[in-house]
Amino acid sequence: MLCMVALSLQGQTKPNQLRFNTKGEFKVVQFTDVHYVPGKPEESKKALECIDQVLDAEQPDLVVLTGDIIYGSPAEEAMRTVLQRVSDHQVPFVATLGNHDDEQEMKRADLYRLISSWPCNLQLAEQTDFVVPVAASDGSKTAALLYLIDSHSYSTLPDAKGYAWIDGEQINWYRTQSRQYAEQNGGTPLPALAFFHIPLPEYGQAARSEGCILRGNRMEPVCSPVLNSGLFTAIKEQGDVMGCFVGHDHDNDYAAMWHKVLLAYGRYTGGNTVYNHLPNGARVIVLKEGQRAFNTWIRLRTGEIEQPTTYPDSFVKQ
Repeated sequence: MLCMVALSLQGQTKPNQLRFNTKGEFKVVQFTDVHYVPGKPEESKKALECIDQVLDAEQPDLVVLTGDIIYGSPAEEAMRTVLQRVSDHQVPFVATLGNHDDEQEMKRADLYRLISSWPCNLQLAEQTDFVVPVAASDGSKTAALLYLIDSHSYSTLPDAKGYAWIDGEQINWYRTQSRQYAEQNGGTPLPALAFFHIPLPEYGQAARSEGCILRGNRMEPVCSPVLNSGLFTAIKEQGDVMGCFVGHDHDNDYAAMWHKVLLAYGRYTGGNTVYNHLPNGARVIVLKEGQRAFNTWIRLRTGEIEQPTTYPDSFVKQ
């Protein structure tokens, strides 16, 4: 899909529309942890090659960048380099930030402003949390939702150190959006996915559970916040989100079913600018129109496909 028709986000318009194709499918490519460093061109080059190879192979309807896009100064040069590589493919894209993006000389608000100014980007300058509707194949109604939520950086509480969490105000925002879209759909929650950078504590609970079906690589502990702010509970109560997709932990790319919600990592996209022990790549997700179902797999920079699975069937005991 080229960046062409019209999409309305929360009453404001940017020049793109997302919809299921005539086969009733909508494809998302998730790039995470690009970790681009201008001062390490050879190490960073593999990340840009990965973006090119995956987008050429998959031809998605949307790209989602789930944080830690950059990892070195100058921040603006780094961010512009990655955004340009994505937009060169003329695919609509959205992005949320990770804990490392604003460690250089640009603040989060400035980074979001830069991202929103880029060709083919769908979000507005002031949006850090937003929902992207996907229209039915005939354009008649909203058929699915994609939530992007900023998981922040680090805790500001001295007695709860570590990574930050998605806060109560954001959770209330999610509940309101979910409820409004369900009301427009005759009271039935729309099929939805959620994207953010830092995994929820439930990722660790799922991975440690003997009864949980887990597919993919689990090569490091889950680096989640020490406090659980309740987003997963809200997701269960609203009943729309089928799967959450994060990054952050470079050596994890698994997907695990937890109380009928898929908790999944993307595949580390970056080059050797920071630790990684898996070949770089991206996660691909294909939604099915009118169904609470999707296919997902990992596409490597070198072209191979790993871990093809179907939600929910691949994660349910037969």
